[in-house]
Amino acid sequence: MKQEFYNLVINTNGQKLYEFTDQTLNWVNENKFKNGMLNLSIQHTSASLIVQENADPDVQKDLLNYFDKLAPMDNKLYIHTTEGKDDMPAHIKSALTNNQISLSIKDGNLLLGTWQGIYLFEHRINKQSRTIIHHYIGE
Repeated sequence: MKQEFYNLVINTNGQKLYEFTDQTLNWVNENKFKNGMLNLSIQHTSASLIVQENADPDVQKDLLNYFDKLAPMDNKLYIHTTEGKDDMPAHIKSALTNNQISLSIKDGNLLLGTWQGIYLFEHRINKQSRTIIHHYIGE
């Protein structure tokens, strides 16, 4: 049994889905992980993690549009507006999605579906530096 940690830093440039599947796969392959669990955790309250389709970019556009309608950037709707018009909407979007994702690794392969990718879902409109902790437990 072993454990390994890796911090992946992603610099974002506005509201968007930032795929990091390849960086995660590279880390898994470099460490020759065989069978185990990989927990991904983001250390931020205004961005989140999702597993989503990576084939059709329209899916990402629709997700962004849907969440913007669900939590509009209108300071008249919120009490917490300290950091601007995207402040509270970013926290709402983060609360409705994931701050952690666990994925299985079997025979050295990260178990994702054919059209699935791992994304940082940035909810802020300004540039951010986001840290995603990778924690592997297995053989």
